[in-house]
Amino acid sequence: QVQLVESGGGLLQPGGSLRLSCAASVTIESDYAMGWYRQAPGKQRELVAFITTVGSTNYADSLKGRFAISRDNAKNTVYLQMNSLKPEDTAVYYCNVNGPHYMYWGQGTQVNISS
Repeated sequence: QVQLVESGGGLLQPGGSLRLSCAASVTIESDYAMGWYRQAPGKQRELVAFITTVGSTNYADSLKGRFAISRDNAKNTVYLQMNSLKPEDTAVYYCNVNGPHYMYWGQGTQVNISS
């Protein structure tokens, strides 16, 4: 079983930056992507970004240029750098590991953007 522990969420004013971290409890195999999803109140969970072991990335079109995903394979950790945050970025952000044999979710970390 893989446990994913997210950290870095919080309350921030619009325009600020935040970095989320997600550490996996085991070594993530090379054919598994790590990523971030988010779920705003009253909305469905949506993809933010994911990254493969070799560094290939995929972003939600609306977030390109503001968000950046990175991964430290040695630490089994994925990061999400979020810049120029907007109130509509308010959501619970979930870490995800997905591959051919399993998929796991973290417990989520709350991000609130408000003035």
